[in-house]
Amino acid sequence: MSQGSNFVDYVKICCRSGKGGAGSAHLHRDIRTSTGGPDGGDGGRGGHIILRGNAQFWTLLHLKYRKHIIAQDGAPGSSGTSTGKQGKDEILDVPLGTIAKDAETGNVLFEITQDGETKILTPGGRGGLGNWHFKTPTLQTPRFAQPGESGKEEWMVLELKVLADVGLVGFPNAGKSTLLSVLSAAKPEIADYPFTTIVPNLGIVSYRDSKSFVMADIPGIIEGASKGKGLGYRFLRHIERNSVLLFMVPADTQRTIAQEYEILKAELKEYNPELMQKPHLLAITKSDMLDEELVAEMKKELPKNIPAIFISSVAQKGLVELKDMLWTAINS
Repeated sequence: MSQGSNFVDYVKICCRSGKGGAGSAHLHRDIRTSTGGPDGGDGGRGGHIILRGNAQFWTLLHLKYRKHIIAQDGAPGSSGTSTGKQGKDEILDVPLGTIAKDAETGNVLFEITQDGETKILTPGGRGGLGNWHFKTPTLQTPRFAQPGESGKEEWMVLELKVLADVGLVGFPNAGKSTLLSVLSAAKPEIADYPFTTIVPNLGIVSYRDSKSFVMADIPGIIEGASKGKGLGYRFLRHIERNSVLLFMVPADTQRTIAQEYEILKAELKEYNPELMQKPHLLAITKSDMLDEELVAEMKKELPKNIPAIFISSVAQKGLVELKDMLWTAINS
């Protein structure tokens, strides 16, 4: 499969939970008892549809073609106050950072953030009560029981927001994919044309003393991305789940570094003002083409109040210092 077809971050599915089993209206009879009392058992609960976090998954691809998720019905109760068998739950493994929404209202129901975490997406119907529940001093032999509750059928949206410690933010060809490929074992597609990266890429960056952190290369943003232009809008939501944002501006930008940083920041702020509360760092990429005098001049024009560093992924320049800065920001 191609890179694009492998990554699915949005699916809409129809969920139908199981119907609860009916309660039993049985009256006890055996060789010694011809007029026994009620002993009808309860019906079994219908199966839930459950989401379970799985750290081994990074996409919703496995659910793309499963439009209908159907859980099993509960079994009816039986004599001897025996409860019917519970309907089998339908468990869907999803990557961490998956958000469940009601497709009709758009309301967020919950988010899966931990490996092994489970939450009920669509609850199964309750089983009906057997007739032994309804015995009273004035009603010794009730001949009725409750039917089971119907299951629910509803459309749900599952939306993935990539969880990472560091999110790389920049215009196309800012060097994000190259940096990720140098710092981690990730192998993103790299080329000299716009929008080389068309899906988020994740990589684990090794740090000192066997420590590590996760870095995400988010597809390039363009001016107007927050209003739906380019690829950026579709993937801006992935930036929301990153702890630290590393803004990347190439040294050969046609604007000033400060101007490019302000444009990027404005797009994020327009999309979600809360992104301004995250730690921001600035990396000036492709700095191997700069001499010390030019670097000194450019430092005077850097935006204020943001830690900045000149790096070169190709020349391995400033990468150790960059990892130190990122680690400090993540753990501050």
